[in-house]
Amino acid sequence: MTDVLAAFGLILDPYVLAVILAAGCLGLLIGSIPGLTATMGAALLVPITFFMDPVPAIAAIVTLSAVAVVAGDIPGALLRMPGTPASAAYTDDAHTLVRAGRTELALGTSVVCASLGGLFGSVVLVVASPLLARVALNFSDFEYFWLTCLGLTCAAFVSTGSTLKGAASLFIGLLIATVGLDVTSGYPRFTFGTTDLMGGVPLIPAMIGMFAIAEVFRHAVALKPAPPLEQEPVGGLFSGLGKALRPYRLNVLRGGAIGTLIGALPGAGADIAAWVAYAVSRRFSKTPERYGKGHVEGICDAGAANNGSLSGAWVPALVFGIPGDTITAIAIGVLILKGMQPGPAVFINSPTLLYAVFIAFFVANLLIVPLGWAAVKAAKHVVRVPRNLLMPLILGFCIVGSFAITNSLFGVLVMLALGLLGYLMEENGFPVAPAILGLVLGGLLEQNFMTAMLKAQGDLLGFFDRPVAAALGVVTLTVWVSPLLLMAWRRLRGRQRRVPEIAHGDRQDVP
Repeated sequence: MTDVLAAFGLILDPYVLAVILAAGCLGLLIGSIPGLTATMGAALLVPITFFMDPVPAIAAIVTLSAVAVVAGDIPGALLRMPGTPASAAYTDDAHTLVRAGRTELALGTSVVCASLGGLFGSVVLVVASPLLARVALNFSDFEYFWLTCLGLTCAAFVSTGSTLKGAASLFIGLLIATVGLDVTSGYPRFTFGTTDLMGGVPLIPAMIGMFAIAEVFRHAVALKPAPPLEQEPVGGLFSGLGKALRPYRLNVLRGGAIGTLIGALPGAGADIAAWVAYAVSRRFSKTPERYGKGHVEGICDAGAANNGSLSGAWVPALVFGIPGDTITAIAIGVLILKGMQPGPAVFINSPTLLYAVFIAFFVANLLIVPLGWAAVKAAKHVVRVPRNLLMPLILGFCIVGSFAITNSLFGVLVMLALGLLGYLMEENGFPVAPAILGLVLGGLLEQNFMTAMLKAQGDLLGFFDRPVAAALGVVTLTVWVSPLLLMAWRRLRGRQRRVPEIAHGDRQDVP
């Protein structure tokens, strides 16, 4: 108890609180600019943390990453330009709400659910760190392969319209993910002699292109100007939000739980957590046909999973010194520089500092609400800009963000090429979201499959040797086969119903 009180004293120091507030404002700026990610923001903080004590240094990284993920929802909702990869899962829902004049509902839901999901993940981080870290350490390449396959199955649930077209879009994304050096032999594939493509197609320019540039192309080729965005009455960001979200309060808990569990798996990250939570939400929703068309239920699940995964990623980082994602990898380096070695001994050697880190998570996720309110109030005026002026501005931001990732025109060319591809896909009824999912998980799928095959010496049964891998494999294969079995069962039932009807009709025709 003495250590906890001392930790509160460290966090409530005016200097530490000022650092947290400044990091939150920086995260707000970085997350709202497409192309600048939370990982990039955390890396920018590292030189500054050299002059800080361990508590304010880690608190700054925690706060920046939490706020940046939420800020990524703002351009996604207003401009259909996801600020971070984690925001891409529910961009269509949020943007459709904004187009319908419900900006407050779309962004208010994102802010509140992200805060609640982050708080849920923080509670789990405090209570169940050793247990979750032990589970995470049991995952090898076999388990990660099945987990990635299960994540790719989300394409069938996140896509609207034809399941076949959703699957085709997924395979387009997987095909794009194969560009670059082979993970085992190092041989270049589909690079066409271009050195820039040896590292693969960069995700952020691709995502900006397929979402934002496709929108620019659609506006440019339209025969008549797009109708102006509807305006809603100016009111409080959270007014009426409780009533709107009350039916989905369990969705927030489910999204936070999914995000925390996936975040605790090293290498998974917030983007995978958001896609999986959104797919699970749609699978068990009473109104799955509304997803992708401006439904807040998916935003509740995926928004909570985003920030829940950030807390979950710190479980293996603090308990075993294994980074859960790139942000915690940076944070581990900062902790080591400050003389705080992550691992099991940290609970004994530095309990006060550890509790201070835990408290920083709660402060950061509570800070999301006021900072999100201020950001939304300032950003919602973007929808009042005429479309003929807004689209050139969007194009300019896209070019800047894509150039910032690669520091060359290569990123801009990738953005334009995939923007054209995204436009052609959507014009022909192929959803873009599964393609992005395939691009995100394609490299992880191939790497885990090839490594697992090398370990199993080419034996496919090796994917079922380990208990956890076997369980994940059975679940994944069941999900894949169940639609076919359900379709066959429905056809059989239909035939059984038609046979008595025909027989009854024949008896009536007999004189």
